Amino acid sequence: MPPDPAIFHDQQSAHYADTCDPLKEAAQRGEVKVSAWSQAPYPGRRLATGFLPQVRSIGVWDASHAQSWGLDRHCNEGIEFTYLARGKTAFESDGKCHTLESGHLTITRPWQLHQVGNPQVSASRLHWLILDVDVRRPNQTWKWPDWLLFSADELDRLTQLLQHNEESVWQADPEVTRIFTRLIELVENRQPAGNETRLKLYINEFLLAVLAMLEGNKITLDKHLSTSQRVVEMFLQALPDHAAHDWDLNSMAKQCGLSRSQFSHYCRTTTNRTPIEYLNACRIRMAARLLAEKTEMNITEVAHACGYHSSQYFATSFLALQGCSPTDFRTRSAGE
Repeated sequence: MPPDPAIFHDQQSAHYADTCDPLKEAAQRGEVKVSAWSQAPYPGRRLATGFLPQVRSIGVWDASHAQSWGLDRHCNEGIEFTYLARGKTAFESDGKCHTLESGHLTITRPWQLHQVGNPQVSASRLHWLILDVDVRRPNQTWKWPDWLLFSADELDRLTQLLQHNEESVWQADPEVTRIFTRLIELVENRQPAGNETRLKLYINEFLLAVLAMLEGNKITLDKHLSTSQRVVEMFLQALPDHAAHDWDLNSMAKQCGLSRSQFSHYCRTTTNRTPIEYLNACRIRMAARLLAEKTEMNITEVAHACGYHSSQYFATSFLALQGCSPTDFRTRSAGE
């Protein structure tokens, strides 16, 4: 069984790997044409139980006009390849904005937040393949499907090229374009039953073409991208948006798949603060913003909204980090 997807919590919701609901709903409304073979809950024709379970979804959308939907910032439960065959559309990955044009290939790892549309998708024809390699964090060992025909050395090299660089947008070469197009023609024109072997062969060809393309780009690899410290850095970078959750040292370490001591070590290395000190700083920054902008909230409501169970502890922490009480901070902000 694959590990659980990376999940962040806030007071209202839990954030799981994307299921492409806006795309499914747009297809139901007739706004966009979708052809796909997928495992639940992705869009398209359902693959039978046991049919290449690592292939989470493969398909194409064809939007002949600007859309009323987009795919907001999300992660996938596998490595995702997309290819823009026609048109243009906005794409963002790890905070970097791009305009995808015909011929662009995107590669996103399971932990990379990305968005398609700004906020809506433009007229475009986009191919995708989501392949589960049994990882959710950068420091986990990739487990490729046993039906890949790669030699051990080739598979190690492909893993290195995908794991030790996190560039998301590439200009596809003719071979990648040819094979991805053939994959999508298979999905559009045939049924999954009776075509398992053909799908395996095409995916093997596609990954071999991706390997050759990446090798040809002479990528500078960064081994730090697959370390436990990198996992903690990513968690800490996202923490300000989820500071109100009921975090403690145990839950933060568990989120990163590390022991308490490992997590604490990497947190101190990255921030020069303990995990609780860093969490408290994130919450106080959130509180300062709410005090200045949400004047209808009283001090106790602000404290609770930022994850504090005690308004007295909140006031003490706020004074220590901001140099004044929450009430004085709000008064000063109102006068500015």
